[in-house]
Amino acid sequence: MKRKNLASATALVAASVLALSACGEAPEESGSGGGEAEGADYKACIVSDAGGWEDKSFNESAARGLEQAVEDLGIEEARAESQSDSDFAPNVDSMVAQGCNITMGVGFLLESALHEAAEANPDLHFGIVDSTFSDADGNVAELENGKPIIFNTAEASFLAGYLAAGMTETGTVATFGGIQIPSVTIFMDGFVDGVEQYNEDNDEDVTALGWNKDDQEGSFSGDFDNQSQGQALTEQFISQDADIIMPVAGPVGLGAASAAQEAEGTKIIWVDSDGYESTDYGDIVLTSVMKQIANAVEDTIAEDVNGNFSAEPYVGTLENEGVGLAPYHDFEGDVPAELDERIQELREQIISGELTVESPSTP
Repeated sequence: MKRKNLASATALVAASVLALSACGEAPEESGSGGGEAEGADYKACIVSDAGGWEDKSFNESAARGLEQAVEDLGIEEARAESQSDSDFAPNVDSMVAQGCNITMGVGFLLESALHEAAEANPDLHFGIVDSTFSDADGNVAELENGKPIIFNTAEASFLAGYLAAGMTETGTVATFGGIQIPSVTIFMDGFVDGVEQYNEDNDEDVTALGWNKDDQEGSFSGDFDNQSQGQALTEQFISQDADIIMPVAGPVGLGAASAAQEAEGTKIIWVDSDGYESTDYGDIVLTSVMKQIANAVEDTIAEDVNGNFSAEPYVGTLENEGVGLAPYHDFEGDVPAELDERIQELREQIISGELTVESPSTP
């Protein structure tokens, strides 16, 4: 770990943070919400990826942000849930055809479809959750009518890794991803760095399985859909004595949680949403690395409704509370006070710039 000033928001833009893959049925359309005059002629639309609207993760969080905007602003909405990556472009085009003022897509893999639609429709606005826009060479691209909503989850994952290292009873923890993309590996980078920090602070030797940050190599399920693969990976980690596991794989994480629940004493760290509240596995969720996706989606829509759309990326950090750790919930009484105090201290050091959590996804 290097201690220096926090990277600027501009540098953080290069991090496209976790997005799942695929989505598709005919778009669902609903009427206006609260009926306020200011939003009566405005329509906000959203396209999911493969995880679907009930993924207990980022798609569901983004949909909740849209629902809140409809309720608060009295606007109309439409949404499309894709079943595969071949649905992305047709679903985005369908939103445009329906006259959506802003069309938002959830996930890194929707970038291409949104980018093309934004260039073809300069008078409309677009947003992408968990990714930046990029050019043909993969470099960050700025669109006047496209807003990236991204999150520096390495900061919060660092705290989660430190917590896991402090709570393991076997001396072994683990993490794995869905697909090896920046929005996934940024979680894993922060997690293993947090474990390393704990070892340095306490002269311990906790092992983190599943990810080698230096080599950028590790364990992946291969998609964000196959829960059985998440279960199999988790069973492998458990067989290697891991008793705290952080899946970064959307619904695949539910398979991991199922395997963990069957293994006595194994805990899960959820990602994106508060897994204690969003899944059926709250009794084994130690904490969650959260992204405030719903708030960011609602705020982006509200700005557009009020004529204040900006293509400047939103970057969620510990400082602006766009990312953070969920409460320990059922484990509140099990986390030693001194461990929690150190985690809060590290949080403040990251916010102040005394400590920087580095990742190739946040140059």
